[in-house]
Amino acid sequence: MDMSGRLAAAALALLALALAQPAAAAPAAAWAALPDWSGVWQMQGSTVFDESTRNDAPGRAGSAGVRERPPYNARWEERYLKNIQGVTDGTLPDPLTYCGIPAGMPRMLNQPDGYEFIVTPGEVWQTTENAGGVRRIFTDGRGHPANLTPTYNGHSIGRWEGDTLVVETVGMVADSIIDRTGVQLSDKRKVVERIRRIDADTIEDQLTITDPEALTGPWRVTKRFKKQPAGTYIFDYACAENNRNPVDENGRTITLDAEGKPLHD
Repeated sequence: MDMSGRLAAAALALLALALAQPAAAAPAAAWAALPDWSGVWQMQGSTVFDESTRNDAPGRAGSAGVRERPPYNARWEERYLKNIQGVTDGTLPDPLTYCGIPAGMPRMLNQPDGYEFIVTPGEVWQTTENAGGVRRIFTDGRGHPANLTPTYNGHSIGRWEGDTLVVETVGMVADSIIDRTGVQLSDKRKVVERIRRIDADTIEDQLTITDPEALTGPWRVTKRFKKQPAGTYIFDYACAENNRNPVDENGRTITLDAEGKPLHD
């Protein structure tokens, strides 16, 4: 190869190197732009899904008379009142009673257990200690599938606005119960979230839920998650390993003690 050929080859090699550097730097830059949501987090507050509208009845979700105020239409308010009575009677048809059924969206944001957020340039995973749930939020620019099969967690797509993850979830199964007060929503619901770390110890998730079948307007709920001490880890468990809440022949949910005897008559 003569001098001109060697110079041309060198120029091509330098050009290839220059073109490769941005491609190599892009993944590193994408990772560096992501917020740090590492560690284990725990939901704050009670398991009443919407604490801001709960009534003054004593107790927690699952206690007689405790309710909140979603912007229901008349038909779905009537359904809710029946479920509230079911809580009092011990006959609320809560699928989680039977174990092995995922909490689904948005109930999976309302579990009093540990959470982890795995943040990557193309996806964010939210994992739950309760039953080992995994929710995938796609941030690679894709849309929702045209023919979406309903699932418990639905299909979530997101985008970053600075340090805030904006998520839209659709395609969730019908008539899901959201908490043990008996709140329900239809399969037409859509959940939009704005998730961000508001301080060193807190991730905040602002939800706006719309449901043309059940609600008269947007239902806005805020959930917060507190970072747990270093060294905390997610414990692998599922209620099916120790089902202490069987349902008797009358449809009542009962709780058993360590010897398998009912705690309450």
